[in-house]
Amino acid sequence: MSNFRITPNALSHKLKLHQLQIFERVLARRSLSRAASEMHLTQPTVTKAIHDLEAFFGATLFERSNRGVTPTELALVLGRRVHAMMAEIRYMADDIDAVLGGASGHVVVGTLIAASAKLLPEAIARLMTEHPGIQVTVREGPSAQLLPALATGDVDIVVGRLPGADMASISGVAVDHHQLYREDLCLVAGARHPLAAAARVTLAELADHIWILPAPTSPLRASIERSFFDAGVRLPTRHVESLSLLTNIGILMHSDALALMPYDAAAQFLAMGVLTRLPTDAFGAFGDVGYSIRADRPLTPACLRLVDYLKQIAAQRAPRPLDT
Repeated sequence: MSNFRITPNALSHKLKLHQLQIFERVLARRSLSRAASEMHLTQPTVTKAIHDLEAFFGATLFERSNRGVTPTELALVLGRRVHAMMAEIRYMADDIDAVLGGASGHVVVGTLIAASAKLLPEAIARLMTEHPGIQVTVREGPSAQLLPALATGDVDIVVGRLPGADMASISGVAVDHHQLYREDLCLVAGARHPLAAAARVTLAELADHIWILPAPTSPLRASIERSFFDAGVRLPTRHVESLSLLTNIGILMHSDALALMPYDAAAQFLAMGVLTRLPTDAFGAFGDVGYSIRADRPLTPACLRLVDYLKQIAAQRAPRPLDT
């Protein structure tokens, strides 16, 4: 380790933004060659940038091997700060562009399954039509992955089922959750499922079928398990865990599997005749759908425009969404 003290002046005079951008990409990819390829740089350029940073700190950032690179403790500490700094630079660029009269910007959206079929796609479509200069990046995943990404600044907004009140703070960062509407659940299967013509299905009948379930840590999974438990019915023993909407649709079409989906996610496939809705009152509502943002950071103009379109799409639903 270096014997000199790292000071703000030393950082501002010696570190270059481009070096930190390269470092961030190497840290994310765990590979010098992959980072070079994605940034359209030569590998020697990437290697030199890392070497220069290591020389400045007087310490190793990455342990090299034939399988890639492994970050040291210093790299992980530096990485957290660089992530936050890069996010702030992106926000600054959007704010300055708005002041100068530009119509560009970049929004990184995290989406959960409840928003991935209708709410978010329609909002993005309107945004791109009316503000073609705005770039949108969509990241799909579970809330356990996307909410921490919101806290670190890797995503600007998360759209989907809102978490419980205990999630008002993520990794020490205050998060605001804005409700747009309350979503229903529907039990769906492939159009040729043996239960498709049933007048009513019970949990006892459903337990014997293959299920597509969300991750064990998801609120929906807990809700499903609670429904079976409260009814005194054993949980389905045969199941597939998947959060991919298209994968789930494909499985349902080619098997006798069952799945619980937010109604908006299933609606277009029900209308097309690809899926059928099974009649049951065994499961409650899906929950509140809306968007989550950091409480300590104002939204960029580009993100504000997206939020406006989310509200417009939600307002066109029936029943009318709650005022946010």
